[in-house]
Amino acid sequence: MSDFQQTALQLAAQQQSPEWLADLRKQGASTWAEASWPGRKTENWKYLSLAPLQQYSQLDWGSTSDAQALADVEQLELDATRLVFINGRFSAEHSSSLPTGIVRFGEADSAQQALIRQHLGQVVDSDRHLFAALSNAWAADGVLVHVGRNQRLEKPLYVVNISTPQRTPVAASQRLLLVLEDNAEAELIEHYASDVHAQNGFVNSLTEVVVGNNAQVQHYRINLEQEDLLHVGGVHVNLQRDARFHGFTLAQGSRLKRIDYQVNMLGEGAHLDLNGIYLPRNRQVIDYHTNVEHCVPHCTSNEVFRGIIGDSAKAVFNGRIHIHPQAQKTLAELSNKNLLTSRSAEINTKPELEIYADDVRCAHGATISQLDETSLYYLQSRGVSKADAITMLSFGFINELLSQVPEQAVQDYLRPRLVSLFGQPSEMVGQLGYE
Repeated sequence: MSDFQQTALQLAAQQQSPEWLADLRKQGASTWAEASWPGRKTENWKYLSLAPLQQYSQLDWGSTSDAQALADVEQLELDATRLVFINGRFSAEHSSSLPTGIVRFGEADSAQQALIRQHLGQVVDSDRHLFAALSNAWAADGVLVHVGRNQRLEKPLYVVNISTPQRTPVAASQRLLLVLEDNAEAELIEHYASDVHAQNGFVNSLTEVVVGNNAQVQHYRINLEQEDLLHVGGVHVNLQRDARFHGFTLAQGSRLKRIDYQVNMLGEGAHLDLNGIYLPRNRQVIDYHTNVEHCVPHCTSNEVFRGIIGDSAKAVFNGRIHIHPQAQKTLAELSNKNLLTSRSAEINTKPELEIYADDVRCAHGATISQLDETSLYYLQSRGVSKADAITMLSFGFINELLSQVPEQAVQDYLRPRLVSLFGQPSEMVGQLGYE
């Protein structure tokens, strides 16, 4: 057992949680304690070092006392049910009143507790996903979103997770369970952010989504934390017959950032759309792993990920599509394109296609390139500065995915921040023609 595994177990022992979660916590702690710590010879962690976590000899649970953090973090402007967590702790004073169907674990009634026990920890395979086992061991607070049969979530659910530095490094365990019954619809936005100061914490986030027959989810995951914050997260989805999951994820890098997407096609006619953008710079790292299990016939999936890697940053993308023997008539596509804006930037990309059925249409591919010198010269010859030209070409690389985001508030929030990320004033958004 590694030092960090021991530290995490000690932290779990200090935590207060509902008694009805005891079995899940015990199982998670056992799996976490018995698991081998990933190293360079562990295939799923080959290009991402967990050394920054090993530096934490002591961790504590955070508090919501730092109200200044809210002033430092600008949130999306949209009409939504808003839940705010600061350092993993729920902040009632900054959150909306919760409508029927949305409840925190600690306030769930007996029927809701039964629903949580039925699904929590069941969508994710904690034997394959190490930090899911840790999330189970740390299970205490969380949010259940239950949308009944033929119902629609009246407003988008906007979950804001804010991190702030503390005297002792803090751990934040974020847990979200979304259960949609047949013909239900919901929109969910997860926003991970931090204040402007250098961070010293660790966020372990896990979202599980159960999508019933002919139900539909629009899901967003935005990670814009300060680069010293360590973050390991996962989104795990079960899709039943004719269910649809439309996902968009965007993330900056950090000293350690790993995000997993696991989608299980369990009913015929299920469909997945997943678009992603990652933007590490400086000496940041980011690792995206996606895995789509086509278990039954007549399902479709389409994944498009694009990365812009600058300075001495490092990115990892591993996209796997697994077609089971009975999954005939499958249509699955995966595309990963990467733009390196410096000679010291690095990308390790590995699209995987594992097929055991003979009547399928599948495609996957990856590209790695640098900015086109001819295009840079052309823009500069028309009076555009080199910095602005780099920004314009970089935006062109990712703008197709940004333009496909259905929620306009998400587009409006991201565009000026992405321009600033390239070192340009936010006013340049209008010059790019995106207002």
